[in-house]
Amino acid sequence: MTRNLLIGLLLAWGSFGASAQETDSTALQASPEAQRANDSLQRQDEQAVQRQMAEGGVRFEQVEKREINPLAPSKAAFYSAVLPGLGQIYNRRYWKAPIVWAAIGTGTYVYIYNDDLYDRFRTAFKRRLAGFTDDEFYDLNPNDDITPATPDLSDEALQDAQERYQRDRDLALLITIGLYALNIIDANVDAHLKQYNVDEDLSMEVQPYLENNPIDGSPHYGLAVNIKF
Repeated sequence: MTRNLLIGLLLAWGSFGASAQETDSTALQASPEAQRANDSLQRQDEQAVQRQMAEGGVRFEQVEKREINPLAPSKAAFYSAVLPGLGQIYNRRYWKAPIVWAAIGTGTYVYIYNDDLYDRFRTAFKRRLAGFTDDEFYDLNPNDDITPATPDLSDEALQDAQERYQRDRDLALLITIGLYALNIIDANVDAHLKQYNVDEDLSMEVQPYLENNPIDGSPHYGLAVNIKF
């Protein structure tokens, strides 16, 4: 009798455990659907709240996130340092590259031009001081078969020309270095500014505001200011 009772209790416990496991598995299988239903209800609630706030004068706009590359300014500056104008091309400011090349190319040309004249006048001046009369500025018309008694350009003129072209050469060098640095700064700053929000929809709108008091029905007047960022 006792043995039969124990066997019956064990069978009942086993069937109860199996039914509990089936119930748990059924609940687990139904959980994704319940989650989707919950999400749908939550979205409906959010939309209802937004409609109510929109009726009260509050407007919602979708905000799009844009990826920001923190290394872009450094890359643009590096490219412009290696080759002037390359950083502007990296920033897709193609129209700036010819301006950079023209500016730095002009500065380089002026430097070379003044350096060449400086070397010529300095060489002639040094030969004059050494007692020679065969420099290119002693006789400016060597094909007329006439040897001048005095040089066409005096020693003082050679010295003045040498100093003038030296000054112009150094000034051209400083300007060219400044343009080169400005090219790097422009590429770096431009890469920074490209990642800011410069949408044309930046504006401020002022509208009249009217609302009735729900208790006594009295109107409330004012101005509503809408700022778009």
